[in-house]
Amino acid sequence: MSTATYDKVKDFVPEVEWPLIAGDIEAIEALKIEHDAVILAHNYMTPEVFHGVADIVGDSLALAREAQHVQAGTIVLAGVHFMAETAKLLNPAKRVLLPDLRSGCSLAESITPQDVRDLRRAHPGVPVVTYVNTSAAVKAESDITCTSGNAVKIIESLGTDKVIMIPDQYLARNIAAQTGVEVITHPGSCEVHERFTPKDIEDIRSGHPGVVVLAHPECPPEVVKVADYAGSTADMQRFVTERRPAKVALITECSMSDNVSADHPDIEFVRPCNLCPHMKRNTLSAIRAALEHGQHEITVVPELAAPARRAIERMLEVR
Repeated sequence: MSTATYDKVKDFVPEVEWPLIAGDIEAIEALKIEHDAVILAHNYMTPEVFHGVADIVGDSLALAREAQHVQAGTIVLAGVHFMAETAKLLNPAKRVLLPDLRSGCSLAESITPQDVRDLRRAHPGVPVVTYVNTSAAVKAESDITCTSGNAVKIIESLGTDKVIMIPDQYLARNIAAQTGVEVITHPGSCEVHERFTPKDIEDIRSGHPGVVVLAHPECPPEVVKVADYAGSTADMQRFVTERRPAKVALITECSMSDNVSADHPDIEFVRPCNLCPHMKRNTLSAIRAALEHGQHEITVVPELAAPARRAIERMLEVR
């Protein structure tokens, strides 16, 4: 196993534990070749997954785009269930594996297809913009999907003065403030980002003078308001790379800071740590087992797949 890989994770993996982890990484690399597989990993993966075995990394939008161009016959999605469904919708002929079926999402669980139908009845003719953090069944009831990285562009592309934006109430309110479009919301929220408060930001600033605070738009609007910048995980990474703040705090799931800091050792990262329990189920051992046993394969029934795919593809057409 290359020392370059260990150098990326040495701040998070004790040297004494590295031989065991290196063994899993080597096994996974061999299994990828054996099973014609590629690993797509979200930015919230732990460093040993993100830097050790992932072939493609990024936020939800990047993974959705990249999933369209995967040549391998098997995709292992190191993320959560809705991401694996999205990869399957975009690659219906490929095998898509999720390392742990318990990898859910509080946002996806906050809304049902019936909720979408009820919103349409209450607001006839208003387009439904659905966050990708939803099930295929909810996407199938929607007009178009969005991510935190392209939500403003998606809403503005519709050319309407009112939209239904589901299910994240905070993302919807933060996007509404940027677009001037009236946004009808649903009371869903992310269990990671909803816990951040303005007091957290105040404490970070008082303890780390000069820190630049970047917040994810799934945070409550009062948190976004006191941050220096708000954007998706890809936007945050781009900000750090291009502007190179001496000291930065990423107000999002804490593995994000671990992964970005590996490429920027000269930047001080202040790490407020809210963990996503679902993302953390994607361990090296779970990924290895997924490849060894072909588990857990994600499928989407045809009657949902076609309309859900249309909603995603319509999003991807907006540049």
